[in-house]
Amino acid sequence: MAGALIFGPLSDRLGRKPILIGSVIVFGLASVFASFSSDLHALIIWRFITGLGLGGALPNAITLTSEYAPSSRRSNLVTMMFCGFTIGSALGGILSAQLLPHIGWHGILLIGGVLPLITVPILYFLLPESLRFLVLKKKSREKIEKIVQRIAPQITVQPNLIPTVNEVEKSSFKDLFVKGYALGTILIWFTFFMSLLIIYMISSWMPTLLTNEGFNLSNASWLTSIFQIGGTIGAITLGILMDKSDATRTLSIAYVLGAIFLVCLGFGIEHANTLILMLGMFGVGVGISGSQVGVNAFASGFYPTHCRATGVSWANAVGRSGSVVGSLVGGWLMSLNLSSFEIMSLLAIPAFCAAVSLILIKNLRRENTQVAINLN
Repeated sequence: MAGALIFGPLSDRLGRKPILIGSVIVFGLASVFASFSSDLHALIIWRFITGLGLGGALPNAITLTSEYAPSSRRSNLVTMMFCGFTIGSALGGILSAQLLPHIGWHGILLIGGVLPLITVPILYFLLPESLRFLVLKKKSREKIEKIVQRIAPQITVQPNLIPTVNEVEKSSFKDLFVKGYALGTILIWFTFFMSLLIIYMISSWMPTLLTNEGFNLSNASWLTSIFQIGGTIGAITLGILMDKSDATRTLSIAYVLGAIFLVCLGFGIEHANTLILMLGMFGVGVGISGSQVGVNAFASGFYPTHCRATGVSWANAVGRSGSVVGSLVGGWLMSLNLSSFEIMSLLAIPAFCAAVSLILIKNLRRENTQVAINLN
């Protein structure tokens, strides 16, 4: 959360590429240092710094991808890029369960730090800065032309690139609340909060919930990974559908389906029905985790270039507060000795709330469009 709040606005001022690479270095090194922690206090500090880097990397990756994606394919390409996160989450859970008995948590954190650090030279030499950002900030024409040549080497005459009419060079947090964006910003934040509340409660407590119902830890890790697999497939599918039809309607339907599958998941856990449990876990991944990726893509297209990274980062930061609440609520609900079915049914409520929020955004955009037409 803190990383998103800090690095998002910096990205709108200094550029997407340096902040993204810097974020990767921060969370990579912090994870390596965390693996050598000698006590709990040192571990907590290094894990916090790891979170700072992660919080800065994700919104910048979303923003950079969005600014290179054609409008007609933006949602599809952003969600496809973000699938690296969901696939990594799934593989991380599976590999950790297998490697933990052999190398311990120290080895797990060491691997988690070394791998991203290996990508830093690749990012430095091959990743281009956002062309939109360079044009907006009136950077050197040589830099801009070099990137254009990489994108379209067949062009012999360099085009004259200018920002769109609604872009300004300087960015501010206040830009998220100017006319036409204020209510949409609040609704996007609310959607992120509800969505990540669900995702982190499942990620944090599902293994415990399953082991309490008699599943062993290894099987619980595999079943939880199904959630991430469903999220990956859901993200790609929803990204395609968002580009072909109304994005808010597509996402709101997905959240409603996710809520239904949460109830099915609770039924499957309580009755130890593995088939229903796996189906429910996969459906929740598609409907909730997949939709969260889709909302990231939606947010990246909602804001103009000069405040896009700030908008996406702050939405993620508010969502992270939902992740904290989700982790705490999960423990609280389990302490009440509620059944698995009751816990999952209660968790469906935030999913319905997210769906309603997106419907309100859809109505808001329709009203703004109508006002613009009337003014013209």
